[in-house]
Amino acid sequence: MQNVLSNELAHRLRLEENVTLDIVFIIFGSVFVALSSQLTFYLPFSPVPFTGQTFAVLLTGAVLGSKRGGLSLVLYLMEGVMGLPVFAGGSGGLVVLFGPTAGYLIGFVPAAMLAGSLAEKGLDRHRYSILFAFFLGQAVIYFFGVLHLSSFVDIRQVFKLGVAPFIIGDTIKAGIAMLLLPSVWKLIKIEK
Repeated sequence: MQNVLSNELAHRLRLEENVTLDIVFIIFGSVFVALSSQLTFYLPFSPVPFTGQTFAVLLTGAVLGSKRGGLSLVLYLMEGVMGLPVFAGGSGGLVVLFGPTAGYLIGFVPAAMLAGSLAEKGLDRHRYSILFAFFLGQAVIYFFGVLHLSSFVDIRQVFKLGVAPFIIGDTIKAGIAMLLLPSVWKLIKIEK
């Protein structure tokens, strides 16, 4: 009987350690996205800046998985809503979530969850399938972003202002993430 109780106690202790580790990973993911958002280049012809956010969003989702990755991005949005300078260029506050880039920010949550879900299904094991997962995640971000941006710019200009300028950069970011992912898995020692 004592052995059974010990195994149960050990199980509970491991579960609590995992919860603590999950919280640390979720916070780390939100900080990583916040730091990446500071890499901001404003385009003179578009209300949407070029940032490091999408790189961080998709990498966070793929590394942390769908649940922890999604929660990291929810935490990131909450930090921004509270006024912390976590959005592009050090901005924050509710005003950003009512501006032209709000759709992209909202799209970060399902994009991270999708990248995480695809990684959980094994798409993170080969370079080309990782790239495919990142492109799908990016498509989710574009979808939400363009949908919201269309209320700020002429519908005929949405693709030109909200997608086209970012395709090459986002492809490069996806390629970098594809090369970094195996190193990140080793760094945080998540068993596959």
